[in-house]
Amino acid sequence: MPDVKHFEPDGVLGIAELLFWRQGVAATGIQDVVAATGLSRSSLYNAFGGKEGLYVGALHRYVEQRSKPMFARLAEDRRGLPAIEDFFHRLVSVRCRGKFAGWGCLVSNAHLENPSGEAKAVLDSHQAGLKAAVQAALETAAELKQLRPGLDLSATAEHLTLLAYAINLRSRAGASPRHLGTAVTAALSPLARDRPSPRKA
Repeated sequence: MPDVKHFEPDGVLGIAELLFWRQGVAATGIQDVVAATGLSRSSLYNAFGGKEGLYVGALHRYVEQRSKPMFARLAEDRRGLPAIEDFFHRLVSVRCRGKFAGWGCLVSNAHLENPSGEAKAVLDSHQAGLKAAVQAALETAAELKQLRPGLDLSATAEHLTLLAYAINLRSRAGASPRHLGTAVTAALSPLARDRPSPRKA
């Protein structure tokens, strides 16, 4: 098996990320990573300190490469409510179609496994980043006079953040894009100053 000095750690984390994402941390053992990577247990322990280190590294990788680009795209989009709507419909599409359909979100899935320590810190950071991106888009919508008067932007951002996590979990349980899209429309329509016609998922 390859020595610890002769493999790329990020490549190993990428494999571990997919295993934890698809199977969950409780159902994924070091032997699964050994089998998937061809590395020895000693190499993995030397590089990552064991399963917990691999898991935390995989969470960080997922957030950096998959979550943060979506957050940045939303926060920087200057269309307001249409940007939020597109974010949610992209999220539904990603969760329900394509290579990773039915996998949910690695971070959302992790909330169900009672994380602690560094893993919990990654989850808390993810939640804060998502809420900040949603709130930035809401602030843009307010500037564009798209929102109904008196809306609490922070509370609304928290509500929509929870909706995103719910979509992630329900998609893993087999919810259809149509049902998830209906929930998105029901959550977003009351925010608008002039309510748009419902958009089909």
